[in-house]
Amino acid sequence: MGKTIRRKLSPAFKAKVAVEALREQKTIPQIASQHGVHTSQVQKWKKDLKDGIPEIFANGKGRKESDKDELIEELYKQIGKLQVELDWIKKSTDYFG
Repeated sequence: MGKTIRRKLSPAFKAKVAVEALREQKTIPQIASQHGVHTSQVQKWKKDLKDGIPEIFANGKGRKESDKDELIEELYKQIGKLQVELDWIKKSTDYFG
């Protein structure tokens, strides 16, 4: 049996198909056939779009919190690295001096 090759579809393509499905000017099977994807995938993208719309209008609070958490995590990593380097320098100067 041959191996199935998966296509990597861009977020822009998925959004385009989901918006088209949301408009409901064509049926889901028509949209899926037109774009060469499975009907269940179109339904999933449509549902994801509907579920994600409120986040767009959340004044960016969710994104800011996520960015803040990532920054804090990165800073803790840097602090840990610097602490290890400082400890190493202290030990090496005690050894030589």
